[in-house]
Amino acid sequence: MKKRIFLSPPHMCGEELKFIGQAFESNWIAPAGPALVAFEKQIASDNGVDHCLVVSSGTAAIHLALIALGVSRGDEVICSTFTFSGSCNPIIYQSATPVFVDSELDSWNMDPALLEQAIQSRILLGRKPKAIIVVHLFGMPAQMNPIMDIARRYEIPVIEDAAEALGSTYFEKRMGSIGDIGIYSFNGNKIITTSGGGAIISSSKELIEKARFLSNQSRSPVPYYQHEEIGYNYQLSNISASIGLGQMTVLTARILQRRRIFEFYKKNLSNCGFSFQPEMEGCFSNRWLTTMLIAGEKNRNDHIRIALEAENIETRPLWKPMHLQPVFKDAPAYLNGTSESLFEKGLCLPSGSGLEENDLNFIVSQITKVFPS
Repeated sequence: MKKRIFLSPPHMCGEELKFIGQAFESNWIAPAGPALVAFEKQIASDNGVDHCLVVSSGTAAIHLALIALGVSRGDEVICSTFTFSGSCNPIIYQSATPVFVDSELDSWNMDPALLEQAIQSRILLGRKPKAIIVVHLFGMPAQMNPIMDIARRYEIPVIEDAAEALGSTYFEKRMGSIGDIGIYSFNGNKIITTSGGGAIISSSKELIEKARFLSNQSRSPVPYYQHEEIGYNYQLSNISASIGLGQMTVLTARILQRRRIFEFYKKNLSNCGFSFQPEMEGCFSNRWLTTMLIAGEKNRNDHIRIALEAENIETRPLWKPMHLQPVFKDAPAYLNGTSESLFEKGLCLPSGSGLEENDLNFIVSQITKVFPS
């Protein structure tokens, strides 16, 4: 049986064992510990913010961000529709309503013009949004300058879902550092991993300290266990943070390798009629996943997916937009057809930083068998 080529598997470097060993030797196995503190400081420093909290997942980070911003029952939160459900599920956790906004073709991310239209429409209905969640899809920065201009004009805080975009930049600013709050994911398929985990960052000490309090079951600072509001068990363990410290040592190398993989696919497949996610001026994507569009009749992307799966190669359609998900069928949505078109035509290709050239050549050869140039 042919070896499995995964979409985006973990890629360990070996340094993780050094930090894990330090945690074992010092017996810091429980959630707290020096690796946790060091990991938070490094994430904050690397991304140009003052404060960071590491937590159990990117979804947990978004949930804490929403609570810290005061989102509660009956509120509305604008969110990119072209994303994973982890971006918007926490809105429902807060008994709030997601309002979905479609993408533009320059980055595949939230359309600023449509964002303003959605805000104006909700205000006319007496339902000014409490927050905006903008996603940096597949590592590609959204158009943050116009998005932040709009958000500031209407005085609505912005959460940057940079779960897929650690290390990406927008006019030299790290993704996650531009909005009021940024979040990252360290899930096993991300560009670096802690096995499972996430982070919330901000230049606001108040917001991060509120999130930190909530993440530890909202335990009051007294000698006994007292809880004056509902909290959550969202802490990351010191062991997981140790893995993260090792992974951070190779983040730059991982980004460069993912970008090389993107360039390989683009060079070898563009003449077959495929196009790839653009990178706008001023943007630098970590190219977490290489994604391409297949022109022509409907379901061509599925033909490739099925053919590659027969060769034990994992691919995946692009995200199914949230406004098409049955669970969100009643949510307000401001649409232009972009995300639906991308979903119908798009495919995510194997992009793990451990892919070797023979793997890439094999993947390309199988794609060109289905659709030769």
